[in-house]
Amino acid sequence: MVDGWRAGVTGAPATDRPGPGARPRRAGRGLSRLAARVPAPWGFVLAVFVGSKVVLSLVGVLALSAWDGVPGAPPADETMARTQQHAISPHRWISLWFAWDSFLYDHLARLPLDRPWPDFGFPLLYPFLARPVAPLLGGHTAWALLLVSNVALVFQLYYAHQLGARLLGAGGAADGGPGGAADGDDPAAGRRFVRYLLLLPTAFLFQAALTESLFLCLALAAFWYAERRRWLLVGIVGYFLALSRSVGFLVVIPLALVLLRQHGYRLNRRTLGRYLRRGWPLVLVPAGWLTFMAFCRWQSGDWFAYKHAQEQGWGITVQNPLAVAWHALTGHNSADALRVWFAVAVLVVAVVGLRRAELPYLVYTVIVVLVPLSMGPPVHKSLLRYLLAAFPVGLVLARWARRVTLDTWLTAALALLQGALFVVWLTYWTHFII
Repeated sequence: MVDGWRAGVTGAPATDRPGPGARPRRAGRGLSRLAARVPAPWGFVLAVFVGSKVVLSLVGVLALSAWDGVPGAPPADETMARTQQHAISPHRWISLWFAWDSFLYDHLARLPLDRPWPDFGFPLLYPFLARPVAPLLGGHTAWALLLVSNVALVFQLYYAHQLGARLLGAGGAADGGPGGAADGDDPAAGRRFVRYLLLLPTAFLFQAALTESLFLCLALAAFWYAERRRWLLVGIVGYFLALSRSVGFLVVIPLALVLLRQHGYRLNRRTLGRYLRRGWPLVLVPAGWLTFMAFCRWQSGDWFAYKHAQEQGWGITVQNPLAVAWHALTGHNSADALRVWFAVAVLVVAVVGLRRAELPYLVYTVIVVLVPLSMGPPVHKSLLRYLLAAFPVGLVLARWARRVTLDTWLTAALALLQGALFVVWLTYWTHFII
């Protein structure tokens, strides 16, 4: 009787069988439970990674398809790159992530180690990481490089979230002032930092078969462990950071500043012993680059084979970065001037937006901006690529974006700028980015 009365009121048959919407609801609840089991912040990190990958791949395929058949696209001197891309994969959503140095890294990943090493122009970590991965992909070293870059991107986003939550929390820089403890962390600020890191003008390169995501992953990890005073991990990560890119060994300077800040920048006999006991692993950072130099010496008899390869192959010599920047700004090449203005903007944002307790991050930004400029015009043509290493800019933008209105405008402007640069990079109309 009760069941019949309920059926009459609802207009539905009295039955214990689940309705047609029960299974989807149960499936949805199951996914929710599964997502709830993913430890924070990995659920957010993986969602952002997949979302950005899908959006950029879709935009990339559409942009390339739109330029098919357009006269002059790509230029005649870039047709070889398209041939190399097609050799890696006929699927554009894969091949579009390979350009320029990607093919050189693939070459290094395939070179046998039992013969004299012919090319010292690039540090070894990135191509060597692809070697154990390639057999799992049928020996495809190019795909292994892409996988290494994307795995590094996932961990890069994780460390960005953790570091951003701590530095942008209620008290600012960890261990450098009030609120540095873990309970002062701000997960919402960490999520904003992740978002702005992916909105930087050429952040699409994080997903390419290049060293950007690996270098930044290691840099963020080193600073994260430094803020938590885990100096042995800082040294280990810093060792590999120096092996990933030549500028990596110079990151020991801002990392040392983090150590000094944690003790109030006090320098006396009493604190010196404390610095040595806790910070000795920092010597592993320059040791990473010395390892590459030792490899050069072992293979060629020349400790500076890397330097000589750069000089002979690309005409790279160390120069005054300020003079190089001034020459670009006052010269007749508008593309060079625009690249340098981007570098100036990065430095201005860092100087204006970083706080006194964040001095190590300002010094880090100055290093990763001025070092590429110091290598002269051949390298600063790739300046927009190298500026991606200046992650403190994302910290400043995430701090400014606490106001919803500014957050909306910044997000829209950066997304449009990145989209335009992404299309330029894909169509190979200029060497503007890489």
